[in-house]
Amino acid sequence: MRLTPELVSRVVRHVDDPGPVPGRVYATDADYEATMRAILADRPASGETWIFAYGSLIWKPACDIVEQRVGVARGWHRSFCLGWDRRFRGTNERPGLMLALDRGGTCKGIVQRLPPDAVEANLDKLLRREMLTRPSPFPPRWVNVQTATGPLRTIAFTMDRKSEAYIGGLSVEVIADTLATAVGHWGSMAEYLHNTVKHLERAGADDRLLWRLQEMVAERIEAATAM
Repeated sequence: MRLTPELVSRVVRHVDDPGPVPGRVYATDADYEATMRAILADRPASGETWIFAYGSLIWKPACDIVEQRVGVARGWHRSFCLGWDRRFRGTNERPGLMLALDRGGTCKGIVQRLPPDAVEANLDKLLRREMLTRPSPFPPRWVNVQTATGPLRTIAFTMDRKSEAYIGGLSVEVIADTLATAVGHWGSMAEYLHNTVKHLERAGADDRLLWRLQEMVAERIEAATAM
């Protein structure tokens, strides 16, 4: 990888948590419970509950998992289209862009199976991490994923193009500029990109766009921090 940990470390800086974003409605316990019940009502007949991880859930799972496989979701693609993040990995001055599943294409990711004896407890953890506001800009839904051992129905967080958080049509250059500079109290977008690409490559689930982006982000950091 061109985007090395050393390059990522060059953009590290301390950023205080600015707190909840004004004007947003944050999800309540009742919201999480209702969403979980709605999802589980459509659970496959097998009774198994799988998650399709395509971004940070790959390298930082939100809950306990008992099995992982590489899988391909058709009709969806991984995209930096969730924005603008002004709290977690960005600020008002330099907002970040997060990954979501957008319609069209294919996406290779990692499917993760929840413990069969603790599905609800772990699904609750997952929803509380991924769904901070309501309505969610990328609500969970069941999607079909193909794996080496057969097809699976999995829960995935997919972008709602009607949401004000949907950022479409950005050039790869603009995305790379954003990922090279945005930092929030959770860390930098460069770190987010590095971890995602590294873990996808380890699993043999490469993504051409992300590979190109990591090279472009590395170039930008090198140029900005040259002595």
